[in-house]
Amino acid sequence: MKLFRIQSKEEKRLDEIIGRLQMNLSNNYKDSAQANLAELRETYDEMCSQGKLKEKPKAEYGLKLAVYAEKLKGYSHKDQKPYWH
Repeated sequence: MKLFRIQSKEEKRLDEIIGRLQMNLSNNYKDSAQANLAELRETYDEMCSQGKLKEKPKAEYGLKLAVYAEKLKGYSHKDQKPYWH
Protein backbone atom coordinates (compact mmCIF):
# COMPACT_ATOMS: atom_id res chain seq x y z
CA MET A 1 0.00 0.00 0.00
CA LYS A 2 1.38 3.37 -0.99
CA LEU A 3 1.18 6.17 1.51
CA PHE A 4 2.11 8.89 -0.91
CA ARG A 5 1.03 9.23 -4.49
CA ILE A 6 2.99 11.23 -7.03
CA GLN A 7 0.83 14.06 -8.28
CA SER A 8 0.74 15.29 -11.83
CA LYS A 9 1.33 18.96 -12.54
CA GLU A 10 -2.40 19.30 -13.22
CA GLU A 11 -3.24 17.94 -9.77
CA LYS A 12 -0.71 20.29 -8.18
CA ARG A 13 -2.33 23.21 -10.00
CA LEU A 14 -5.77 22.23 -8.69
CA ASP A 15 -4.34 21.81 -5.17
CA GLU A 16 -2.84 25.31 -5.34
CA ILE A 17 -6.25 26.77 -6.22
CA ILE A 18 -7.88 24.76 -3.41
CA GLY A 19 -5.24 26.03 -0.98
CA ARG A 20 -6.02 29.64 -1.89
CA LEU A 21 -9.74 28.90 -1.61
CA GLN A 22 -9.34 27.42 1.87
CA MET A 23 -7.19 30.36 2.98
CA ASN A 24 -9.78 32.86 1.77
CA LEU A 25 -12.57 30.90 3.47
CA SER A 26 -10.70 30.85 6.77
CA ASN A 27 -10.07 34.60 6.56
CA ASN A 28 -13.71 35.30 5.60
CA TYR A 29 -12.71 36.84 2.25
CA LYS A 30 -16.00 36.05 0.56
CA ASP A 31 -15.42 37.67 -2.83
CA SER A 32 -11.97 36.11 -3.17
CA ALA A 33 -13.31 32.69 -2.16
CA GLN A 34 -16.02 32.95 -4.84
CA ALA A 35 -13.36 33.94 -7.41
CA ASN A 36 -11.24 30.94 -6.37
CA LEU A 37 -14.24 28.64 -6.75
CA ALA A 38 -14.87 29.96 -10.26
CA GLU A 39 -11.18 29.48 -11.11
CA LEU A 40 -11.28 25.92 -9.72
CA ARG A 41 -14.40 25.07 -11.72
CA GLU A 42 -12.97 26.54 -14.93
CA THR A 43 -9.59 24.83 -14.53
CA TYR A 44 -11.18 21.48 -13.63
CA ASP A 45 -13.57 21.61 -16.60
CA GLU A 46 -10.72 22.56 -18.94
CA MET A 47 -8.52 19.69 -17.72
CA CYS A 48 -11.39 17.20 -17.99
CA SER A 49 -12.28 18.27 -21.53
CA GLN A 50 -8.63 18.00 -22.61
CA GLY A 51 -8.23 14.60 -20.94
CA LYS A 52 -5.42 15.76 -18.65
CA LEU A 53 -6.81 14.10 -15.50
CA LYS A 54 -6.97 10.35 -14.95
CA GLU A 55 -10.24 8.84 -13.72
CA LYS A 56 -9.39 8.59 -10.00
CA PRO A 57 -8.13 12.19 -9.61
CA LYS A 58 -11.00 13.38 -11.81
CA ALA A 59 -13.51 11.83 -9.41
CA GLU A 60 -11.67 13.12 -6.32
CA TYR A 61 -11.44 16.71 -7.56
CA GLY A 62 -15.00 16.58 -8.90
CA LEU A 63 -16.19 15.68 -5.41
CA LYS A 64 -14.10 18.47 -3.84
CA LEU A 65 -15.53 20.94 -6.34
CA ALA A 66 -19.09 19.86 -5.51
CA VAL A 67 -18.43 20.19 -1.75
CA TYR A 68 -16.97 23.68 -2.11
CA ALA A 69 -19.77 24.75 -4.47
CA GLU A 70 -22.35 23.66 -1.88
CA LYS A 71 -20.43 25.32 0.96
CA LEU A 72 -20.15 28.62 -0.94
CA LYS A 73 -23.76 28.73 -2.10
CA GLY A 74 -25.08 32.10 -0.94
CA TYR A 75 -21.67 33.01 0.54
CA SER A 76 -21.32 36.72 -0.19
CA HIS A 77 -21.32 40.14 1.42
CA LYS A 78 -24.71 41.03 -0.10
CA ASP A 79 -26.75 39.68 2.82
CA GLN A 80 -24.38 40.91 5.51
CA LYS A 81 -26.04 43.42 7.83
CA PRO A 82 -23.99 46.34 9.10
CA TYR A 83 -23.35 46.19 12.82
CA TRP A 84 -24.00 49.88 13.44
CA HIS A 85 -27.79 49.69 12.80
